[in-house]
Amino acid sequence: MKTETRGFITILTGLYSFQDCIHFLAAVRKFHQEPIIILIDQVPIILYPLLKAFKNVILKPAPANENTVLASRQAKLALYAASNFDKTIYLDSDICLLSDINDVFDYLDEYDFLLTEDVQPSILKATNLLRGKQEELLPNVLPILQSVGLPLQADSVQYNGGFMAFRKTEVTKILFEEFKQYFEIVKNNQDKLLLKDQGAFASAIASVRPYMKILPPTYNYLSKWQDAYDIQDKIKVLHCTYPYRPQYAKDISRSLYTRIFDRLAKVFLPNQVTNPWRIK
Repeated sequence: MKTETRGFITILTGLYSFQDCIHFLAAVRKFHQEPIIILIDQVPIILYPLLKAFKNVILKPAPANENTVLASRQAKLALYAASNFDKTIYLDSDICLLSDINDVFDYLDEYDFLLTEDVQPSILKATNLLRGKQEELLPNVLPILQSVGLPLQADSVQYNGGFMAFRKTEVTKILFEEFKQYFEIVKNNQDKLLLKDQGAFASAIASVRPYMKILPPTYNYLSKWQDAYDIQDKIKVLHCTYPYRPQYAKDISRSLYTRIFDRLAKVFLPNQVTNPWRIK
């Protein structure tokens, strides 16, 4: 009988997120020993051993692009094809686990896809996807998204793609194929849309309708928006959210290795607050 495989996958495109990724690996390794795939681009090979210092880390090339933000978006489209596992948990590299999430793997016995809603889930209010002044765009969000060809409706939901878990099924394969097609629409309408994946992802979900489970925000807690939550349960997955880096998250990943790395990072790595691609 074939043994079911499971593992994690993340994305590292460019040096701006390298320090985050080191802490991500340390946090995952505190609670899990499954393999971790990193889709990587624009990181000098000489730095690869710093990532491979953590056990069972697999480096795979991400789709190359000069724009590191676009490269990370394109890598997210490739998650299904890049995964070696029957069950895969994808996490952004600025995420810090605060406990194990074995239950997510268990949920995949039943569901094809697991994810969390965005802090602002209503697509009608998703001004974060559009170019222009937010207050002026609010009445026209849905018409603009529909005008470019995204199959969204008034009841469509915006999800946060920083956390996803999926099984290797035909439905999931089709979902990622649709995700890729709808992201092309986003990329080709940069006069109206920001280079974000949420609109394309929501469109793929609305189109394919996989058998999925929506997890509570404790599995994707965005620290930047902490005032928007009313949470009683323990946070399991802390999404540090550029440019916020809560110190208590790094307490999880703190070790002699990460302390030494953090000191060197201040000298040798660029500060991602200054990443010019984030404003393009």
